[in-house]
Amino acid sequence: MERAHSLLLDEEACNQVGKHQKAEFILEWLNHLKRLLPATDRVDIRQNQRCLVDQLWEILINSPSRPTRWVLAHCLAVLYRLGDPIPSSLMVERCNNIIRSKDDSPSALPTRLAAIACLGTLYEQLGRMLIGCFKDTLACLLKAMKSAESQGRYEIMLSMERILRGLGVSAVSCHRDIYKVVRACLTDRSMAVRCAAAKVLLELQREAAFLWTSELENVATVCFRAFEGSNYNVRVSVSKLLGILLAAAVEPQQPTAPRQGARSQGSLEEVMELLSGGFLRGGGGFLRASGDMLKGTSSVSKDVRIGVTQAYVVFVSTLGSSWLEANFPAFLSLLMELASHVRATQTPADAAVTRRCVSFILRSTLGSLLGEKAQINVVKQLCLAVATQKRAVDAALTDGNVETKVLSADVSASQHVLVCCLLEMGALVQGLGSTAAPLLTDTTTALLDTVISVLLHPAILARLAAAWCLRCVAMAMPSHCSLLLDRCIERLVALKSSPDAVAGYGAAIAALMAAVQHCPLGIPHTKDKMVLDLAEDLLRSASQNSQISLQRTQAGWLLISSLITLGPAVVEHHLPRLILLWRCVFPASLREQEMELQRGDYFTWQVTLEGRAGALSAMKSLLQHCRDLVTDDVISRLLTPLACAVALLTKLPALFRSYGTSVKSWSIVYRLRVYELLALLPPQTYQESFGLVMNQLVSDLSGQDNLNQTCSELSLLPPLCHRDDLPLAGPALHDTDHRYIEEQLHSSSVGGGSLDNDPFSLCERGYEAPAPLPSPVALATASIHLFGAVFPHIISAQRVKILEQFVETVSQLKGQRQQTIQTHLCAALCSLLKHQGSNRGSLGPEEIRPPALSLLSGALESTSPLLRCLAAEGLARLVQVVGDPGFTVSISLLCFDRLKTARDAASRSSYALALGALYRYTGGISSPQHLSTCLGVLFTLSQDSTSPEVQTWSLHSLSLVVDLSGSLYRTHAEPSFTLVLRLLLSTPPTHPEVHYSLGRCLHCLITCLGPDLQGNGTAVSDLRSSCLVACGVMQDSPDCLVQAGAISCLQQLHMFSPPHVNLTSLVPALCEILLDYSVLANLCSSFLSLRRAVVACLRQLVQREVLEVSEHAVTLVKELPRRDNTQLDVTIKEVGLEGALFILLDRESDFSLRKDIQETLVHMMAASATSNKLAHWLKLCKDVLSATTDGRAPLESKQEDEDADPGKDDDSSAFRARSESGGPFTALRSATRCFAMECVCRIIAQCETTDPAHFDMSLAQERRLHESTDFLVLHLGDLVRMAFMAATDHSDELRLAGLQTLLVIIRQFSAIPEPEFPGHVILEQYQANVGAALRPAFTSDAPPDITAKACQVCSAWIVSGVVSDLRDLRRVHQLLVSSLAKVQSGREASSQLYNEAAATMETLAVLKAWAEVISSLASDSSGSESGGAGLLKLVQSELSTLSRLWLAALQDYALLTLPQEYSSQLPATGGSFYTAETVSQARRHYTSSWAPILHATSLWLHNTGFVISDEAPANLSRPATPTSMGNRSSVGGSSSPEDINTDRLHLILGISVEFLCSPHSEDQMENITSCLRALQVLLDVSWPRAKIGNDQALSVELLSVLHRLMLTRESISVQLAVLDLLQRIVAAAHEHIREKRHSAEVDDGAAEKETLPEFGEGRDTGGLVPGHSLVFGALELCLCVLVRKIPQLSPKLAGTSPTGPGGSAWTLTDSDCRLVASALCVLSELPISILSTHVVIQAAIQALKSVLTSPMSRQEKCRGSWNLLLQSALNTLLTFWDSGICVVDQVSLLTALTVFLLSACPDVCTTEPLHKLCLQRFTTSMDSKDPLVTSESIVQVISAYICLLPPQKVERSRPKTPQELLGVLEAIRAMEALIQAADESQRPQLVAVLLPLLISFLLDENALSSAPLPSRSLHDSALKDLMRFGSQHPAVFRSLITTSPHLKSRLQAAIKGNQESLNVKASSVNPAAHSTGKSSPSITLKTKFL
Repeated sequence: MERAHSLLLDEEACNQVGKHQKAEFILEWLNHLKRLLPATDRVDIRQNQRCLVDQLWEILINSPSRPTRWVLAHCLAVLYRLGDPIPSSLMVERCNNIIRSKDDSPSALPTRLAAIACLGTLYEQLGRMLIGCFKDTLACLLKAMKSAESQGRYEIMLSMERILRGLGVSAVSCHRDIYKVVRACLTDRSMAVRCAAAKVLLELQREAAFLWTSELENVATVCFRAFEGSNYNVRVSVSKLLGILLAAAVEPQQPTAPRQGARSQGSLEEVMELLSGGFLRGGGGFLRASGDMLKGTSSVSKDVRIGVTQAYVVFVSTLGSSWLEANFPAFLSLLMELASHVRATQTPADAAVTRRCVSFILRSTLGSLLGEKAQINVVKQLCLAVATQKRAVDAALTDGNVETKVLSADVSASQHVLVCCLLEMGALVQGLGSTAAPLLTDTTTALLDTVISVLLHPAILARLAAAWCLRCVAMAMPSHCSLLLDRCIERLVALKSSPDAVAGYGAAIAALMAAVQHCPLGIPHTKDKMVLDLAEDLLRSASQNSQISLQRTQAGWLLISSLITLGPAVVEHHLPRLILLWRCVFPASLREQEMELQRGDYFTWQVTLEGRAGALSAMKSLLQHCRDLVTDDVISRLLTPLACAVALLTKLPALFRSYGTSVKSWSIVYRLRVYELLALLPPQTYQESFGLVMNQLVSDLSGQDNLNQTCSELSLLPPLCHRDDLPLAGPALHDTDHRYIEEQLHSSSVGGGSLDNDPFSLCERGYEAPAPLPSPVALATASIHLFGAVFPHIISAQRVKILEQFVETVSQLKGQRQQTIQTHLCAALCSLLKHQGSNRGSLGPEEIRPPALSLLSGALESTSPLLRCLAAEGLARLVQVVGDPGFTVSISLLCFDRLKTARDAASRSSYALALGALYRYTGGISSPQHLSTCLGVLFTLSQDSTSPEVQTWSLHSLSLVVDLSGSLYRTHAEPSFTLVLRLLLSTPPTHPEVHYSLGRCLHCLITCLGPDLQGNGTAVSDLRSSCLVACGVMQDSPDCLVQAGAISCLQQLHMFSPPHVNLTSLVPALCEILLDYSVLANLCSSFLSLRRAVVACLRQLVQREVLEVSEHAVTLVKELPRRDNTQLDVTIKEVGLEGALFILLDRESDFSLRKDIQETLVHMMAASATSNKLAHWLKLCKDVLSATTDGRAPLESKQEDEDADPGKDDDSSAFRARSESGGPFTALRSATRCFAMECVCRIIAQCETTDPAHFDMSLAQERRLHESTDFLVLHLGDLVRMAFMAATDHSDELRLAGLQTLLVIIRQFSAIPEPEFPGHVILEQYQANVGAALRPAFTSDAPPDITAKACQVCSAWIVSGVVSDLRDLRRVHQLLVSSLAKVQSGREASSQLYNEAAATMETLAVLKAWAEVISSLASDSSGSESGGAGLLKLVQSELSTLSRLWLAALQDYALLTLPQEYSSQLPATGGSFYTAETVSQARRHYTSSWAPILHATSLWLHNTGFVISDEAPANLSRPATPTSMGNRSSVGGSSSPEDINTDRLHLILGISVEFLCSPHSEDQMENITSCLRALQVLLDVSWPRAKIGNDQALSVELLSVLHRLMLTRESISVQLAVLDLLQRIVAAAHEHIREKRHSAEVDDGAAEKETLPEFGEGRDTGGLVPGHSLVFGALELCLCVLVRKIPQLSPKLAGTSPTGPGGSAWTLTDSDCRLVASALCVLSELPISILSTHVVIQAAIQALKSVLTSPMSRQEKCRGSWNLLLQSALNTLLTFWDSGICVVDQVSLLTALTVFLLSACPDVCTTEPLHKLCLQRFTTSMDSKDPLVTSESIVQVISAYICLLPPQKVERSRPKTPQELLGVLEAIRAMEALIQAADESQRPQLVAVLLPLLISFLLDENALSSAPLPSRSLHDSALKDLMRFGSQHPAVFRSLITTSPHLKSRLQAAIKGNQESLNVKASSVNPAAHSTGKSSPSITLKTKFL
């Protein structure tokens, strides 16, 4: 393929390859030429133009394939445009001649199609240059249309579109001729031709104004006819044409259009009349419509109505959001006329389709086009429409002159309007969320009053829609849920005698209760009690009035079902009452049920069936929402009702015979409820009724009731089919934007989904309005599902009989009735097989296989594609369940045989699919022979061009085979690639389904090869090239699904071989798709799968090459040719691809696609946000956050200005309104802005892990001067502003996100200093913003979750220390004070809007915030007087109240953490801040708040010293706890201060120990720290220290917990805190012992003295009991630290090398040193703090001294043993010099040895040979080469016994280095200190030792001049010392000089030499002074010693 990459075609290389490879070679060359021509110099093009034209012409006349001819045409046109364009007219003529030729041979058709394609591209590229040839070309094409086949007509339409695009207004003379021909093609039998014709007319309308003026009605009629029998692509294309034409008629694009300014309103009515006419009458013309009117029927097909619906949406989308806002009242009025028209609602099925269509129009326009402000206005308009309809109905009901017939018609018409309006209102309010709050307070609209008034509407559908709308209001604004419940309950109680009121308000209450499951804050628990009481009352009074029995019964059970949705925490309190109700509604026994059948009438049975069906629905709700409550005991109590419910199934036919159709609908609903309930129960529960259930199921599946109604395949079969097979059944089953209405094509004849089909659907979980299917359809679905669950449990003989009966039933029927029954029975069988396959169950004996296989084989030959897919899946499941290899082979052979003999396309395609799916659940294909056989068959079938269906199914099966074969398939990869590419080149574009299957095959082949595609071999390179060519062909396809497949293939190829995917072409292609999607609000790109594929591919690309992707996207937009202006186009230019993705995120509603967009943005942000694009991302987030229209005054004024001048709008733009904030975005929704705030938090977190300059202003400013890098700290102002904007928004979700962002900002930036103002931090300037952001969260109407989050921010702000001024702090402090006042007011004073758990959350958040502030103030003792100290004064006034509330919260937490077996000890009425009904919800709030409260409580107790104050706060109105802790300051109700304090201490200790025993995870580290700090604070107080010291068991327990914590936590701070706490516990024990000794001495009790321990634990023997000994626990904990940090201390590690894992010498880090030092301090009982570098050694020496001076050595009882122990320790110390394993330096060893000699008892050190060894160690150290060791040895020797050493050991060689000098000087200082410390009598002897040493350091006059600097320094120092000592001790000095002549002479020589040296220095400084004579000596002896 490399030879194909040249400007000219390499004909020699082309001729060398085979036929099929030649086509690929030519296509590759053409693709390369397409990319090369724009980049080639025009001179080179002109030079090679003639040769290129000849080569291209040669390809054209040789029957090129479809992709080849399209690329060929493009290259030829570009060649003429860039080269010499003059010969182009000759090329046009040559193409015309080919088209005119009469050659009808098969080989001539591709050439003719290529000539047609060339004409189109030539005119498109060259435009008016070919105007002279246009008429001939047009005549040629129009003539060819008459005889052309479908491919020819398709190509001519495409060419015509290009010609019109190129010529523009120049072709106006021929527009009508073109129109006449194209109009006929709109109703062509080929769907592809219809689509192409719609595109031609779409291009034609740009210049041909007659299309949307005079010919508008004719075009609309043709479009309606085009919808008939159309497929999805046709409906999309034609609806786009019709919608744009109608939009042009309303707002003409050409300024010369007549009556432009005055026809808008009239045009709107005319346009809507046209559309509604098509919707009501179709395209059949007047005569057909008149006949339908006479017959009273409607012949308008569903596809016409769905197409018209899509046209409505395109019409509004084209006009844009501004037009919609301005004209919405008129548009709504006209649309509601359509919804209420009698022709559109003749049958329930028609009415359901019409409502669905109108709802789709409203949802697609209002929900997609409008911003939040506009949506609020629209809701008001909808509300007014609802009010108008309701008033009209009320007037009709009260007017007695109106006939009943007219009245019912008005009511029926109004219900459809109300349903559409109410459902859209609910959707809009739900989307707006809390932003819609102004709607509820607007008295002019009275939204709630209006909706509630509809609850009294006579039509049940309208009442249910109103109930759903109220549910949406409650979900959007949870604060109104409780109020609405109260209001509806009150009205229901007042209107209990009205049937409509009972039904309407009952449904509303149920809907509101069901909304609570979507509201985290819940409702007060009293509401569920009220609802249950009301339900019981309704059920009890149902029989009192027969007129409302049905309504009361249904409403009662509906309320109970909704109550159960609240979950187990609520339902468990009411379960006994519910069980009693269930038992009452069913007979007490089966015998009583038999007696029931003999009495009653049809109405009695209606009520009975309604009540029992409702009870069964409530049971079903219990199983769905409270599965944990359904225990064996509950099931056993429901066995009798269940048995009666099942038994009644067999009696329903008798009732039907007795009472006729009057009970039929109730019997269907009853059977449905029974089946749904049984499917949720374990089959063993009703095993005695298996026979009855199965007989009824067989009857329902194959009975006569199912024969006369059309089966709803779409509801039955897709859940049972494999997801990958569903595309074979048609694109309508794909995820598309129109699926909401496209599903109506497959709906049952009994009607589509509607709320009135099942009122209990109001209780279902979900955000979209439920659309339950009609009861017969739902019954069939439930029967199929239950059949799969029950069938395996019946006896084998009955199983065989049932399946044989199924086969016989199908064989006896024909036509539509046979297909209906066949669908039901095959679905039941597949449900069984799927159930057994999932549970690994068996099918039964072999006799079951033949009938099962017969059923599936018959379905494989059905005409329904969906049923055939189901049958293929059933065969795969059958093979899985049987699990017999022989059976699998037999099925394979059956498929092969049927494929050989079958001739119809349905059978061949079905068995081909079965062949591929057969091994789907058996582990894949493992036999090469079977694989080869399958491939041979599938290869043959896939090349059957006579049947595109067979090709599609066989290629899909081939993709399954590739997937199931794995690596076994690699040997077949090359021929498969060849086949796929050949078929892509040869299959006509009129069959896109074949291309889609080819794309799936290609995807599977790429996956099969995987990383092998990275190879460089020839074979791999060819495969890769074929893959890229195939992807290019699919990308050029006009079908969206094929394009999506191409993108998925390229994405997969990029995963395995990234370098070979050209992002330069891929990224622009993806972005172009996104640009196209923006034109009509995603409606021209109707395939959601294509958008998903594009975003998924982008998500993968940005993970590797984010910068390249962004650059390519921006480059594409800059280089795009002039095109219709779209907002997304502009956005990419302004803010890059990221901005476009934010807009797409705002518009999309699909959850998975939104998630992919978010992940794409996150990946892009992660790769570039911390680099040079930080400012770009922050600005982008800020623009997104600012893009809101929330009704503020500035924005409103701007909007008014824009509305006042609509002429400024660009009519051709879909979204013309720019952002009112001046940014690049229009009004974005709250969810998008919430995501922007999440992005800001992600950016901060990401910067935290990268460059420290992001959080250092000085460093950032310095580096910014020299680098182009951006830093986060420089954008702090923007961060704070964004957080402020979000925190003060109308949306609660955005407010939470803003507060969270503010919290992150405070935590990250609070400690960063301000370089320009020393002593201040950078956040200080934003304190006004912080206060303003927090203030709205503390208003009375703020939700509890927002207040809780704001409290967290308040505490963080105060604790951060940013603000030091007391006046500024007071603002935030006042917010906490107000929240504390709210807490004090208690539950009684708070408004009951939310669940009590929400109040618990808010209360604990307030207490936690205060606790954090108190803890911070206590730990920060360096606060300024105006800051920390001042705030402490403010807080002090609240401590009395806070302390009681804290203690109450801690008691609650202690009770809630009790194990389950102690749950009976919980207070029956709840705790201080929680109720008994909300225990489970409240527990998690306590879990997140208790630790800071515990620490703060300990601080308060520490400050008060456990002294109880009698002063209670005057304003504390709420009781603290049920046990009076708050009132009497008591935990257990004790009255004495001692008991109160004991209970408080035990409360804190109990909570701490319980938590520390089982910390759950690493995220509990803050709680662990809080516990340890709390315990430390307690042990600082004498009273708790005495209590703990007195209770040794408690102390040992604490040590055990601390030991476990030390072993399980590696945090240094935690370990240090543990050791500190250990030291305090040991000190407490010592204090206790000393106190007991002191008491004994004071009392002088001899007996008590005898029993007191003298040495602590162990007494005389030293024995310690593990688990009971405090000393043992302390030793265990300390040794744990020492051994972990110094492993050599362990005997087991005695032989371990003192090197670490890396071979380096063993060292301790600073933190390790602190740990070891702390442990040693504990061991030595010395509460010291050592922080030097040798912290461990010094601590060890201190500990050693403490041990040596222990009183143990002075006690007679143990002195001998103690001295032996110390001698052993001394011996160990002395052996360290010889062992060679000690890593401690000799200085430390000498120090330790000296401590022994000085501190230990003389008996320890004077014992031989220890004393001798000590002298040897000192002597050896003095001979060391290390000066530090030498000096230290001298110091220690002097300290110990210097007088014992001989003199010659003292004199040493003179120091040569500064280090040696330092050692000698230190030794001299040590001896001086020793002299000063000695007694007066001992000093002369010590001075006599020192003076000779000093004299020995002196130098004479000769040596002084040449001595090194250290020796001279020592000389000077010794001389000065001699002078000082001589004057201090003259007698000793004179005696020494007299008795030692050599010392005297040395001293004299030294004095003389020193004097001469000074004279020399003086003369050098002052020569004049030198000439005056000899100066006096500088040192004079003041005393005469001689």
